[in-house]
This record gives sequence, structure tokens and C-alpha cells, in this order.
Amino acid sequence: MEVTAFCIRLLLTVLLLLVAQVDFTCAQKADVVFPQVVPNREQHFEYESIVISCEGLEGLTGWRVMRKTKGSVITCASSWSTLSGPCQIKNAFPGPDNGEYWCETGRKKSNTVNITVTAGSVILESPVLPVTEGDNVTLCCRTKQTSSNLNAEFCKDGHFMESSSTGNMTIHSVSRSNEGLYKCSISGAGESAESWLTVRGETQQCFNSICSILFQFFSDNALIFVKFQVLKLKRSITNANRLHM
Repeated sequence: MEVTAFCIRLLLTVLLLLVAQVDFTCAQKADVVFPQVVPNREQHFEYESIVISCEGLEGLTGWRVMRKTKGSVITCASSWSTLSGPCQIKNAFPGPDNGEYWCETGRKKSNTVNITVTAGSVILESPVLPVTEGDNVTLCCRTKQTSSNLNAEFCKDGHFMESSSTGNMTIHSVSRSNEGLYKCSISGAGESAESWLTVRGETQQCFNSICSILFQFFSDNALIFVKFQVLKLKRSITNANRLHM
């Protein structure tokens, strides 16, 4: 009886450690694999200031901001005398500053973010980082002169979605079906460029991982437990036969 209780406690301890490891891994994946962009949006007006930084990712220092524009990959730093530190674009231009940006240190590399600089008069303010399933996401259509209370129309993948008298459109409880290319237009001002909205399902993926571990754990250990009980029964029968001899 004591051996059985000990085995159960040991199995539960191992199970808790496995689940904790999955939860820790999921938390890391959810929060520390993208560079930070200020302002936090994909589209920017010409001549705006943009800062892309990597410091603090995974608790490491010495990150370099890399960028790929027009097919060329270069280091993006505030000063060409140093290769690490944040990338500060003081006067953004549509050509040379459009592209993909990411962080590197040693052999580690973050995911990329896209930055679009436009010379037009309208931009779509959308999250530069992926959003999580279940969250509410607000898209904002604005001009360089006015940032609110504008009559705007929003489109997804080339299809009209809705009109707004405030210039904002909120997607409630976002899901994977909301992924796609979004743009907006303001009558008399123009149309924005398109931006891709990415929706991640980290919570669901982690939940599935934990469920998989639980299933495998109980499947494997249930068999071990049954074998152990059968062995105990055989020993009991053997001992009983010896007593009757």
C-alpha cells in the first residue's frame, strides 16, 4: 500500500513538472520573439520617426536590429559606429525604409516585423505584432493632419467590410478567420496601403500540448500501474499457495 501511494505521488510530481515546462515554453514563445516598434503600427507617414529595438528579448543584451529592404540585408543601428542597440529612423522614406526588420544576437534570431512608409495622405493603424485569438483589435484610419472622427471605409482582402464615422473599426474576439490584408479609405483624402493582420493561437496550441502530454502520460503510466498490480496479485497468490502447502 505504501509503495503504491509513493508511486502515485511520484507520477503526479513528474506530471506537474512536464506541464510547468510546457507552460514556461509557451510564455516564452508568446512574448519575446519579436522586436519592439514605436509607434506600434505597421504603416507610417513619410518623414515620421520610427524606433525598432531588441534589448531585453529573452533577457539577453547585444542584440542587433537587421533589416531587409529592396533585397539587401544590412544592420540598422542608430550610429554606424556601433552594430548593436536600437534602430532609430529619424526621417522615414517610402523606398529605403520599407521592408522587414528583426533582431539577431549570436545564433539567435527573432521573428520579423514589416514596416511600410507611405508618401500618401492616409494610413491604416494596425498592430505591427501578431494579435492573440480572443482579443479585441481596433483598426484606425487616419490622415497626417487629423487622427480621429473621420468617415472611413474598411476593406479586407479587397472586399468591403464596413463604414465608420469615427475612423475606427473594432474586431471583437479575433480569430484566425480574421487574418488577411486590410486597408482603409477616407473620402476626399485617399486610400491607405494594405497591411497584413496576423492572428496567433498560442493559447490553443499550448492547451493542445498540455492535453497531449496528459493523454500520453496517463496512457503510458496506466499500463505500468496495471502491470504492477498484476505482479502484486501474482505474488499474493504465490504466497497464499505456500501457506497452504
